[in-house]
Amino acid sequence: MQLVVGRIGRAHGIKGDVSVEVRTDEPELRLGPGAVLFTDPASVGPLTVESGKVHSGRLLLRFAGVQDRNAAEALRNTLLIAEVDPEEMPEDPEEYYDHQLIGLDAVLLDGTPIGELTEVVHLPYQDLLTVTRPDGTEVLIPFVSKIVPTVDLENQRVVIDPPGGLIDPENAEVDLPEDADAAEGSE
Repeated sequence: MQLVVGRIGRAHGIKGDVSVEVRTDEPELRLGPGAVLFTDPASVGPLTVESGKVHSGRLLLRFAGVQDRNAAEALRNTLLIAEVDPEEMPEDPEEYYDHQLIGLDAVLLDGTPIGELTEVVHLPYQDLLTVTRPDGTEVLIPFVSKIVPTVDLENQRVVIDPPGGLIDPENAEVDLPEDADAAEGSE
């Protein structure tokens, strides 16, 4: 099984280092020296990690054969993919691999179907679940326990408890400040 473990960002310096957006909770294992990573696009890989370090809060990696800034910049936006044992599961029971979530049914607390979970979007501060509705529209759901209280892999579903307007924007409730009515009438 293959997992996306990072995305190559900008080149750093002149010796071939690149910044990496980490997409794994185990970067020391998946992105450590000697790790061989497949790539997307496949034409630039596989890449072997030669060295790594953290600089100003960012992971910098150097790959074997990437000797200068131009070669490093040519790797920009390449996805790094690790081969893992299909039986391997995250250590934390509240963590999931993307492949475990994609394809699950998304339902409301009362069991009302919303659609199918089709993608996990990884952002720097929070992940989003893309749910494709039966009519083909997509809804982005923040992947936080308050909104997604249950991930039920056994029954192939995620339970969503959305705030008003998240699933159906036309039903959004707008909270006006208490003095908004007074402000409108004062003119």
